[in-house]
Amino acid sequence: MLQIEQLNFHHLFYFWRVAKTGHLTQAATELHVSQSALSSQIRQLEERIGEPLFERSGRRLLLTDTGQLVLSYAENIFGLGREMLGRLQGRGEGLTRVRVGSVATLSRNYLENWIRPLLADPNVTLSLESGLLDDLLRRLFEHQLDVVLANEAAPARPDRPLHCRFLGSQAISLVGPAATWRGRSLRLPEDLEGRELALPGPRHALRGEFDALCVAAGVTPRLRAEVDDMAMLRLVARDSGWLTVLPEVVVQDELRTGVLVRVGRSTQLRENFYAITTLHRHRLERLEQLLAHTPLAVDDDTLTAATGTPPAPSALGRP
Repeated sequence: MLQIEQLNFHHLFYFWRVAKTGHLTQAATELHVSQSALSSQIRQLEERIGEPLFERSGRRLLLTDTGQLVLSYAENIFGLGREMLGRLQGRGEGLTRVRVGSVATLSRNYLENWIRPLLADPNVTLSLESGLLDDLLRRLFEHQLDVVLANEAAPARPDRPLHCRFLGSQAISLVGPAATWRGRSLRLPEDLEGRELALPGPRHALRGEFDALCVAAGVTPRLRAEVDDMAMLRLVARDSGWLTVLPEVVVQDELRTGVLVRVGRSTQLRENFYAITTLHRHRLERLEQLLAHTPLAVDDDTLTAATGTPPAPSALGRP
């Protein structure tokens, strides 16, 4: 029986890198070793384990069943190593590093509101990055991120156990330039036939739901822009003169200053917000404190306080 002291973690690391790339040559280049040396190291690991880890398919290396099992453990082993290094950065100055990922379709205003306690904490070093949900979840699972903020729940997968915490939700509003729409209101989607609209792009979690509502109501708006990035959609809403369908948190500053006004609000569409973490053993205390104190609702009163704009009379209500 193979004992732990007989396991060469250097060989295991090389196996991990080859398994991630699927190519011996590419892994050798990334690791700055010769292909023959890398192949020899993996062969020694296979001899120690007593079973093959790869089988060839053309130029690619495919994992055997044993290789898949070994890879799942290697992911945890070296993922925790990355996590350890991430934790150690800044500790010399007595700081805690918190690494936050957010999907590109998430409002930057929402993100800023959520991380504000971390910005005010002198003992925290904050790292932020945005991207596609799948890429962020991969980095989270590899312990390169501590939490991912998203506007859709993480898909459940047996090989990638994650914890998805619901942070709250917000009704979707129709906003327009104050010079044109102050004191006026529209029903969403019933009154949008032929209206010039800017919308979240197809990748946004609520776009498909909005399109379905329009189809069900027999309404065809005139699409002028579709924008995945919420920071860009905010600029479009502010400067285009079109009506825009979005979560109000995206344009909270423009609503508060009166540049934009709420024209309507959907009672059937809401954007949900989630914090996604791994089930790893080492919890980050500062992050756990933040998650524990996150409000579990984004209600009308909160939005009115933030924007200074009460809900449109013709569009009140919750699903």
